[in-house]
Amino acid sequence: MKKTLSLVTLLAAGTTQAAGFQINTQSARSTGMGNAAAAWLDDSSAIYSNAANILGVNKLDVQVGDTGILPGIKFTPVGGAEQGQKTTLSPPPHLFFVYKPVEKAAFGVGVYTPFGARSRWEDGFIGRFRAEESALAVYNINPTVAYQLHERFRFGAGLNIYRGTLELKRALNFVDSEGTVHLGGASWGWGYNVGVQVDVLPKVVTFGLHYRSAADLTFKGDADFQNVPTEFLSRLPDTRVQGDVTLPATVAAGISVTPMENLRIAFDANWVDWSSFQELAIEFPDNPAINNPLPKRWHAKWNYHLGAEYGVTPDLQVRLGFILDPAPTPGGTLTPDLPDANRFGVSAGLGYKWQGLRADLGYQFVSLADKESYAPGISGTYNGSAHVLGVTLGYGM
Repeated sequence: MKKTLSLVTLLAAGTTQAAGFQINTQSARSTGMGNAAAAWLDDSSAIYSNAANILGVNKLDVQVGDTGILPGIKFTPVGGAEQGQKTTLSPPPHLFFVYKPVEKAAFGVGVYTPFGARSRWEDGFIGRFRAEESALAVYNINPTVAYQLHERFRFGAGLNIYRGTLELKRALNFVDSEGTVHLGGASWGWGYNVGVQVDVLPKVVTFGLHYRSAADLTFKGDADFQNVPTEFLSRLPDTRVQGDVTLPATVAAGISVTPMENLRIAFDANWVDWSSFQELAIEFPDNPAINNPLPKRWHAKWNYHLGAEYGVTPDLQVRLGFILDPAPTPGGTLTPDLPDANRFGVSAGLGYKWQGLRADLGYQFVSLADKESYAPGISGTYNGSAHVLGVTLGYGM
């Protein structure tokens, strides 16, 4: 039998708590409210949710935290047994600083991870020739300024400086044996964000709108081929590798209602332009014969967030939230290199203040509903769940 080489998709971003490879849990306070934060969040983490809202800081606000994301996605091939992923904890951190020198102006900087995922499929996974292990992280350094143009209208803007890293491992099918390929790469990119906040009814109803631009990243690194049969060595030497990824543009529109002094109810509708992700391709500049881009044809999607915060006392708050987050992946291109499913989440949280210090804790349970794939060669059903636990410590004055 003549041996043939199957070298297909090499990018495997895995799963996060949000659809695609987005991470939107950048504050434990927001996490507890189901990430409904575009219209009201008034601390330094507003750098992520709506740049205009940093004007809610009194004088100075600093916070640091981490979010543990524990996803568990499963795949059941048509006519086969269910297979899953190894337990992998992703801990994207967040750090925010805002200073307000005068009543109408504020500036600050945030460092956080808006995109990323980790994935490790079980040994012997049926889709190992598409994906075995991966770790994708996109860090954002986000300097931000905001100004109050009117007593009811605030405007903010920021620069997004992205640093992405990518590590991948997948199996190679040589028919009579199996090899592996390890990839590592990094990239810089940039974009911008702008936001507005409007007091529709002062102290009662607030509206927020925030836009974050798309950004192009070109990952460049090295490919290390292992356990390659002698007859393939000349075709698969260790070599340079690169791949392009476009981070999607996003729009967040939110409304916040305060029917009584110690109760806030918020709702966000977020649009994510995943349509920028039409193809998944890793290129080998020195060996283009093994390039094999795969179509993805993702769709732009809306996701929805509803949350509430209740002040039990002036220092103690409790929070609840609900999330609906449809997957952008059509069934015809859904494969284990980028597993996904429609997500439904519930959240809860606590916050406590002591003088200028505060601590917030937020938890989300995310259910990944059955998502059918009819991709050629690896059709089946994806589903699973994810646990998200966020902790944020802050100081304000």
